[in-house]
Amino acid sequence: MSVETGPANVTSDFEAALGEIRRGLDLLAGRTGLSADEIAALPAYLGLAGASDRAVCARVEAALPFARVRVEEDRAAALQGALGDVDGAIVHCGTGSFFGLRQGGHTRFVGGWGSRLGDEASSFWVGRSALTGTLATVDGLRPPSALSEALRARWDGAAGLVAFAAHATPGEIGEIARDVTAAARDADPLGREVMQAGAAHIAEMLDRLGWTPGLAIAFTGGFAPEYAPYLPEPMRAALVPAAAPPIEGAVALARAFAAEGAP
Repeated sequence: MSVETGPANVTSDFEAALGEIRRGLDLLAGRTGLSADEIAALPAYLGLAGASDRAVCARVEAALPFARVRVEEDRAAALQGALGDVDGAIVHCGTGSFFGLRQGGHTRFVGGWGSRLGDEASSFWVGRSALTGTLATVDGLRPPSALSEALRARWDGAAGLVAFAAHATPGEIGEIARDVTAAARDADPLGREVMQAGAAHIAEMLDRLGWTPGLAIAFTGGFAPEYAPYLPEPMRAALVPAAAPPIEGAVALARAFAAEGAP
């Protein structure tokens, strides 16, 4: 049984996130017929956006009514869902991005710091890079391409493009990424440059995490598969389908947590 509420990032807005969590618990109580006290008596596992710092996790745990609770970042659930119990790496590229690797009982993540400070290779980053490249053609720093000309025309020139970017959400800028991938497939120089740069970042992050040839790599997020043709051949050969979505990974981690306290 599941319920759905709004976004809950405990770093960007702690109180709003707690409000969404509590609302979810109320909805769950209504669906199951259990009282709040009965739900609070159950072991609870929460994989939350923004819970990358142990102090933040402890603060969330203290604010919730559960007698036994574990709060972790949501990246762990994504990795568990994508890989199950086998070793491997995860490349998540949606509107945001992060990378992770599990091997020999050790797990490490990099990225996931949001559009202001990171999210390299995400659809947002691809869209922004294409807009930046378009403005470079206005400055005469690179030759125009079909993609840059189409983007300039869409917003009636550089001023309109800058005005759009000033108020657009990461998701709105991320929508441009589909134009970039299509242009790259047509050998557009700007499109290919952006996609190659994103793939180079992915390859670098996997190498720095300790990836070795033969270790599985799973893509998650709607945009990540677009990078497959641009990765080095050993990484392309290691690509495997994600086994399950993050929610199933969270359920698996919740079951493992509940089993820790079983008699």
